[in-house]
Amino acid sequence: MANPYKRFDNNELTLRDSLALDRTILANERTFLAYIRTSIAVLVGGASIIHFYESKYLYYAGTAVLFAGVLSFFIGVRSYLRGKSHLATLANNS
Repeated sequence: MANPYKRFDNNELTLRDSLALDRTILANERTFLAYIRTSIAVLVGGASIIHFYESKYLYYAGTAVLFAGVLSFFIGVRSYLRGKSHLATLANNS
């Protein structure tokens, strides 16, 4: 999002409106980074289970945890992109 304020005349936006939009954009990015951090931690946990335990069942459990880490990454990307497009729509409609 290069400039979310380009549609608005400078006289139409109040400081409160522009700060609220900035806070919402930053919250969306912060949530995306939390998804990435969580998915990396889950991936490391799954890899550790596979690496340090030699049980067949724990291998399958570690693989499932790895899959959950990848899944959480893609859910985070989708959530971020949907939030970003929603914010762009709100900025264009207001």
